[in-house]
Amino acid sequence: METKTAPNQAFVDYYEVLQISPNAELETVKRVYKMLAVRLHPDNSSTGDPDRFLLLKRAFETLSDPEKRARYDYELSTRSDQPLPVFEMSEFAVGVDGEMNRRIGILCLLYNARRSDEDNPGISILDLEKIMGFPREHLTFTLWYLRDRKYVANSQNSDYAITSDGIDYVEEHLPTNRVAYKLLKGAEDGTARMPNEEPEPRPPVRARTRHGADAVVQ
Repeated sequence: METKTAPNQAFVDYYEVLQISPNAELETVKRVYKMLAVRLHPDNSSTGDPDRFLLLKRAFETLSDPEKRARYDYELSTRSDQPLPVFEMSEFAVGVDGEMNRRIGILCLLYNARRSDEDNPGISILDLEKIMGFPREHLTFTLWYLRDRKYVANSQNSDYAITSDGIDYVEEHLPTNRVAYKLLKGAEDGTARMPNEEPEPRPPVRARTRHGADAVVQ
C-alpha cells in the first residue's frame, strides 16, 4: 500500500504525531505508540481523542513497516525544504506584530524539537530559515532577543535550543496566543495548519541586497 499523499491532502509528519525523532528505532516507535494509544483511545474518558487516535494508528502503521517507512521518508525528504504553511500567515509579516510572532514561532519550533528528541533539541539558523521561509536578516534580531532573555541558548555546534525559561514562556502564553496554539496544535496533528483553515497570505518579504536594492523573497 502506497503512502504517497493524495492531491489536495495535507501532508502529515508522522514523526511529530508520535513525538519521536526521524532516527528513532522500531522499538522506540512501538513503545511510544503504546503509551500514546492508551492516552488517546476513545474508551479513555479523560484524555481520549478519536481523531488523534486514528491519526496515531496511521502513523504507527506506516513507521512500523520498513517498506512503508522508506517510501514515507523519501516523500518527507522532498518536502523538507518547504516552509511550514503556518508561517505564510499575515501575522508573520514585517512590523512589530510580525517580530513578536516570529519570536513565539521560533520558541514553538524549538519546544517541539526538544520534546521530540531531548538528546538533540537544537535547530540551526539555516533550518529555521527554511522552515519559516524568512531570510536570515529577518531572524537575527529575533534570535538576539530570545538569547538575551535566556529563552534560547546555543549548543556547541551553534544550533539553537529552547531553555527551561523558554518552555515556561511558551506554556504560559499558549492559552491566549493564536500563533503558539496553531504551531503546537499543528505539531500534535503532524501539520502546522489548523484543520479546514487556510492561512491569510502574508505580503512578500523584502530582503536588502548587498547593493542596497530590495529583493522579494518568495
